[in-house]
Amino acid sequence: MDHLNGAPISLTDLKALALTNFGHFTSLRVDEGRTKGLSLHLDRLVHDCRTVFDAELDRARIRSAIRQAASGQMGSCVVRVTVFDPQLGVARPGADAEPHLLATCRPVPRSCPPLRVATRAYQRDLPEVKHVGLFGQLAVRRAAQRAGFDDALFTEPGTGAFSEGGTWNVGFIDDHDRVIWPQARVLPGVTMRLLQDVHPSRTRPFTPADLPTLRAAFATNTAIGVRPLSAIDDLPLDPDHPVLAELRRRYEDIPSDAV
Repeated sequence: MDHLNGAPISLTDLKALALTNFGHFTSLRVDEGRTKGLSLHLDRLVHDCRTVFDAELDRARIRSAIRQAASGQMGSCVVRVTVFDPQLGVARPGADAEPHLLATCRPVPRSCPPLRVATRAYQRDLPEVKHVGLFGQLAVRRAAQRAGFDDALFTEPGTGAFSEGGTWNVGFIDDHDRVIWPQARVLPGVTMRLLQDVHPSRTRPFTPADLPTLRAAFATNTAIGVRPLSAIDDLPLDPDHPVLAELRRRYEDIPSDAV
């Protein structure tokens, strides 16, 4: 059962998201009532609510919504908490906002094989915010899939530097086994930030000119953890590179928090 502000949601409640689609969210994997990086997810929702709605969110209220969504779930699931105001419409999005919390739950992906990605010049609106405006990146993802790839890897328009995927951060492993995160305007993903805390890495601009030094690459988000890339455009990569196994091990060893 999905809930809005703790109550079962109705079709009427969803109209604002369907017709106006203005809000932000976070998604987190919950395993037996526990999740990694809970404080980072809470911080994200509080920060993004100030940015998007100029309003405050109570962390205890968010945790209650997460617990309610995950209650009764056996094993693992992905909980999404979406923040929006159903009273804000297209004509008056500048009115004072009263944030509502929509908590939903979905299964964890069963299989995450390596990704073949195509590079595409694209940047999300307000990339530092995990907002619900997904049309742009899904259109780019669709085009990449229609061209025979699994997904798209964005490059910043103007600079050409790699940035992120549509719903994931990207990391690179060079010919010295160093982990490199792209220096660009990206969503500060929770999984990426946790990995930065437990594995040595550096952040710098990474461009197509650096591809000859690349040995492996990976996608990160809360549902998949660390997922190898098998190719960028026509460049094959090693999906079994030992640093990838080390990253997965260190990520799995991160303590989880009770929701």
